[in-house]
Amino acid sequence: MKLPRVIRINKLVLFIQLLIVAGFAGACASNETEEPDLCNEGGALFSDEFDGAVDCDWQLYSGRGVSEVIENGVLRIETNQPGLIGWTLAGQEVDDVIITTRAYQVEGPDDNAFGIICRYQNPDNYYVFLISSDGHYAIGKFQSGSDGIEYLTGEGLYTPSDVINTGQATNDIQASCVGNQLSLSVNGVLVDSVTDPTFVIGDIGLGASTFQPGTAIIEFENFRAFAP
Repeated sequence: MKLPRVIRINKLVLFIQLLIVAGFAGACASNETEEPDLCNEGGALFSDEFDGAVDCDWQLYSGRGVSEVIENGVLRIETNQPGLIGWTLAGQEVDDVIITTRAYQVEGPDDNAFGIICRYQNPDNYYVFLISSDGHYAIGKFQSGSDGIEYLTGEGLYTPSDVINTGQATNDIQASCVGNQLSLSVNGVLVDSVTDPTFVIGDIGLGASTFQPGTAIIEFENFRAFAP
């Protein structure tokens, strides 16, 4: 602080003035609030309502029969590659996590698959939690050296469940990756739980596929990942 030349001031007065200035600055600083991170609202590890209010850096892909976009409150995956899963990732590195989303088919074959990904390492290594529009579910994993998906539920096939709403109806999906325990709930009901020690940490995301010719269009809403 530069003092006016015409005013004499002793050290005590100067010290008091400095204290007042410092106190005022501290009060101003305490009133400043950090901008909230809209990608982890409410204590979530990660969340996105896909409403365009914030860019949560999803790794969207378009090409080779797959299209992924975020618009009008949904994340949409379109795929016309039977037996191949199109996925998008949130760019997070988490270990134990519970993930929820709401999903439904817009059009395409009911013989499809869509749901949640956890502990994604790379394109050859991750877990999937899938349901279908014809009322089936599966928990599976892709692993290097394996020929396609390895189903961890049922007899190596998709399993029917009456709790899954079929056709173009909406389903609430929850995937839990906690330790070696992998659990899938649909519409608030636990449909299956398995154990597998292969992957312990990785990215999270969403995926969709079709098993029949035609284009499957799946929309996801209200993605949320939180600690168990």
